Amino acid sequence: MKCSLYVLIAFILFGCAKEEEVNNTPEKVGISRVVVFPTIETNGNRLVILNQGATYTEAGATAKLGEETAQYTTEGTVNTATPGVYDLTYTAANPDGFTASDFRTVVVIGNDVTANDLSGTYLRAATGVTSTWTKTAKGVYTVENPGGASVGVGLTAIAVNYTGNKIAIPQQISPDFGLVSSGSEDYNPTPPATIKYSLFAGGYGTALRTFVKQ
Repeated sequence: MKCSLYVLIAFILFGCAKEEEVNNTPEKVGISRVVVFPTIETNGNRLVILNQGATYTEAGATAKLGEETAQYTTEGTVNTATPGVYDLTYTAANPDGFTASDFRTVVVIGNDVTANDLSGTYLRAATGVTSTWTKTAKGVYTVENPGGASVGVGLTAIAVNYTGNKIAIPQQISPDFGLVSSGSEDYNPTPPATIKYSLFAGGYGTALRTFVKQ
């Protein structure tokens, strides 16, 4: 009987206890603090190619914390008087120290490459597969299969001959391979002309690749 009485009292005390009120705000859900992560997106093109001496206009980026516009920092500078590949990184952060970044690459094409023409088909001896370079502007090329990988891989990238015999595949986004780039390497025009570079792209190794013009 006593046991039943204790159970009944416990039921009344705890069963009738008032539920704790949960107050949600933009900053909290109950007692948990809401963390809003930053987002950032580069304005305009991620790859900009200019001739030496041209004017570069910085388009910046758009950073947000939730729906609110946020501040961001920019790492890197561009000097259009000097040919080169310039990488800019835009970074936004929240009060907790979480960050988000995006990028832009600006290529300054030197006046000294006007007469250069790297167009042609190049064989990668390591695979027996060719890569084709097509000139689209001074110092600018579209490269089919820059990895010299098995036929049908399907990667196409933009490469630049930005000064002298210096070449590079500047940072760019491929729909199928993500971020694509290469180191800055040399083109050797002495017959048979050769191109050497390491390719950085999803699914590719980073070993030095050597191509000989056919």
